[in-house]
Amino acid sequence: MKNVGISSRSGRRVHGEGVRGRSAPTDRMEQPSNENREEDLWFQSDPAFARAYEQMMKRALVESRGERKRRLLENHGRGEKMLVARVLWPVFGSLENLHPEYEIRDLRGGVNFVDYAYIPSRQLGLLLECDGFGPHWRDISRWEFDRNEERQNLLLIDEWKMLRFSYDAVREKSERCQQTLRLALAKWGQIMPEAGEGVRLGVYERAILHLHQTSGREIITPAKAARELGITSKTAIKHLQSLEDKGHLTAIISATGRRMGYAAQGEGSVRQMEKRNDGITGGRMKVSN
Repeated sequence: MKNVGISSRSGRRVHGEGVRGRSAPTDRMEQPSNENREEDLWFQSDPAFARAYEQMMKRALVESRGERKRRLLENHGRGEKMLVARVLWPVFGSLENLHPEYEIRDLRGGVNFVDYAYIPSRQLGLLLECDGFGPHWRDISRWEFDRNEERQNLLLIDEWKMLRFSYDAVREKSERCQQTLRLALAKWGQIMPEAGEGVRLGVYERAILHLHQTSGREIITPAKAARELGITSKTAIKHLQSLEDKGHLTAIISATGRRMGYAAQGEGSVRQMEKRNDGITGGRMKVSN
């Protein structure tokens, strides 16, 4: 986690570039010990996440050397872990394509390090940062500020996608951060529709498909889509119906004719969904809302 309002970091120890130099003021947010304990308990509450995070870090250490390895061992800490636990893990459901302290050489030959790079395919390279608020930002020189802005520009010109979240937002507004990430993945092409590829989809439509695919392909209701994407139920209904019209989703109709939600095309009968979800209690199907 850095606190200097930038999106990439040089290997040089110059504060203002997101580098934690030994001679520079600390860029880690000082936290009360009770807050640390609360976060530690939160991390431990999900054994699946704990295993995935440990495996990701071990894999990165094996693959890295030099400055990147030093950063993984000395600088990659609480803020970075919080970003994964509260934002990335709930959306991705896996850390397989996530690379911590990722090293990037920009168009002018500069070496940059970012908190995480998410690279699920050749078509998408997404850089993710957790920014703290601390003394570096007010102490940065005009030259350093300009250098940092240019480094970010070069990464964007080189077609990297980038999202930055403040530490406070990750900790206190994690659902909003998740919504932003889902919309970014939808906008930048993470969703590859299985049918109707020639039909153009909007950002919210693609986000709903991503939500459906990453939630075990459960029935998706307007309430769930609205909650997870931070939109109104009316907007969710509009886009769910549009996905139905375009052949990506099928409405699940109850015996009384009520729309219970939406499923992937070809999985739309109540009998099929009952069999897949195995969630019948007293003749009623389990629907995620």
